[in-house]
Amino acid sequence: MDRISKFIVRYRNKILLVAVLLLIPSVIGYLNTGINYDILSYLPKEAESMKGQEVLDKDFNLASVGMMVTNDLSDKEVVSLKDKIEKINGVKKVFWRDDVLDITFPKEMIPEALQKQLYSKDSTLMIVTFEEDTASEKTMDAIAKIKEVSNKDCYLGGMSAIAQDTKDLANSETVKYAVIAVLLSLVVLYLGLESSVAPLIFMLGMAFPIIYNFGTNIFLGKISYITQALAMILQLAVTMDYSIFLLHRYQEEKKKAENTTNDMAMVKAIQATFTSITSSSVTTIAGFLTLCFMQLRLGGDIGIVMAKGVVLGVICTIFVLPSLLMIFDRQIEKYTHRTLIHELKKVPGFVVRHAKFLLLIGICIFIPMGFAQANVKQYYDLTSTLPSDLSSMKGTEELKDKFNMNTTHFILVSDTLPTKDIQELSGKIENIEGIENVLAYENFVGGGVPGTFEPEAIKDIFENGGYKLLIANSDYHAATDEENKQLDKIHEVLSQYDKKALITGEGMLSKDLITTTNEDFKVVNVVSILAIFVIILITFKSIALPFILVLAIELAITINMGIPYLTHTTLPFIAGIVIGTIQLGACVDYAILMTTRFREELSLNKSGKEAIRVAIQKTSPSIITSGCSFFAACIGVSLISRMDLISSLCELLARGAIISVISIIFILPSMLLLGHKLIEKTTKKWPIAKEDQYE
Repeated sequence: MDRISKFIVRYRNKILLVAVLLLIPSVIGYLNTGINYDILSYLPKEAESMKGQEVLDKDFNLASVGMMVTNDLSDKEVVSLKDKIEKINGVKKVFWRDDVLDITFPKEMIPEALQKQLYSKDSTLMIVTFEEDTASEKTMDAIAKIKEVSNKDCYLGGMSAIAQDTKDLANSETVKYAVIAVLLSLVVLYLGLESSVAPLIFMLGMAFPIIYNFGTNIFLGKISYITQALAMILQLAVTMDYSIFLLHRYQEEKKKAENTTNDMAMVKAIQATFTSITSSSVTTIAGFLTLCFMQLRLGGDIGIVMAKGVVLGVICTIFVLPSLLMIFDRQIEKYTHRTLIHELKKVPGFVVRHAKFLLLIGICIFIPMGFAQANVKQYYDLTSTLPSDLSSMKGTEELKDKFNMNTTHFILVSDTLPTKDIQELSGKIENIEGIENVLAYENFVGGGVPGTFEPEAIKDIFENGGYKLLIANSDYHAATDEENKQLDKIHEVLSQYDKKALITGEGMLSKDLITTTNEDFKVVNVVSILAIFVIILITFKSIALPFILVLAIELAITINMGIPYLTHTTLPFIAGIVIGTIQLGACVDYAILMTTRFREELSLNKSGKEAIRVAIQKTSPSIITSGCSFFAACIGVSLISRMDLISSLCELLARGAIISVISIIFILPSMLLLGHKLIEKTTKKWPIAKEDQYE
């Protein structure tokens, strides 16, 4: 590392120039990285709903569907609007009554099932199908143009419309997230650092890994809008520590000897910092990578981007930040102020005196909060938490009020089923509680159908690729217990006619989402704990320490995730998986820092009590500054975001950082002090305390 450190310092200006030039392809990569606004598309391909979506896409050309409600328009005006929409690039077909019966004929001549589907008092419903999937750019653009050509009293509902509104909302807020996170982080850094200039230099240095990270996402093709919104905030919160470590060590090395040059000081600082940064970053990277074990591919999306961001943060801290610190060295030293975040003076003594009591409090809190965490309510219908003033939300409300439609089930059965069976099947499904109506091609043929009605005009919609399609409209919301039970009953009916039948649509996709994430929660939590456990075991060559450190953070996680139960807050489904993993991976660094300093003080022939007292005092500024930076980067976003998913995740992350700091400063030292004899016996080369602190 000595040669590398000297190389970095010697060629620091050239390295900085290369780093600046690399920003160009990174920006290009960022501009060409797609954003996915459809979370349900991350479901595993083997899920029934995803299999059904594939059939709808390939065989029925129903990659995505929108429902257009028009109010107070004559039939001629509806036909005119329909023609305009069909000419829009990205729209495949608009289905309305004129596809089956000319508007010169009374609507009463339309089959009753279809009439009920298309008319409600002074409103009518058009079904818009798109050429590409729900969240593709082409579909998004088509929806934007549909809004332009539609009257004010026309509303487009459905998953595609919601995805387009989500895109507009996310794009309008992402810049705000970045600004508020940077400003609040600067405030915390200003309070924790003596230099008034250093926080600005840190932010300039952080720009490099953040831009690189977003630019290299092009290799993933697309990232989710959740990843897009959180990546910058988390990267800022998680990797800012590395910059603080380097600056502190650089300033320390400059003061060690009068004849030490800045170059020599930086070489030594890089060498010393490299070990601490890489060891602490490994746990964070491992925490993020465990998200890749999720069946829901959104976890891998977030995990890869964030793990990559941490790696780039380490690289830029070692190679790019030294140049910036040395360029602005005079300004950093010249402009200083008094800090508000200092070493804790009274707390270390309090912790040592009340170690048993503090540990008992931790245990007493852990048990009820564990129960609270297990019983926190979660929601899976992300659309229900979007702002009500979005046009897609209004469209969804119109569908509910005018046509009793909350969700639409697309049911695929074998095309070998005879007409009689399809008609029986449709009738049985329609009799299931909460089903408003069922549309099937077979319902339009047979006696009583006018001669002018040509079922062939809509046959392509209902029969393709070896499947027949039934469309069932439900009164229930997606991801509710009522709808999930309704889907189970539909499955029971389908099994009587076709055991290989598929159900898809928002309701079934949400049901599969619930099943998938419930399994993911168990797997990811176990994997993340095991990964961190193994890393700590290898780092300290200890059996006892991994248990102690992980338990200290798990206590903080349990408290954090249990609070929503006490406040009667319903969390987004992904919170339980993502928050625990991120909090464990990011905040275990605090625990490692505290434990390392404890070991260091013991090696100086100090007693256990004195060693833990010094460890708390000396590490508290770094832990508090880091935790507050994490809190600041997230809390502002939670307050300004109109998307409950983003707001909830950031609130949990912010609160989790503060709770973790409290746990590491009060509970972990108590565990280390009281468990010191066990640590000595189970840890290789652990220093022996000078005296028995238990007497």
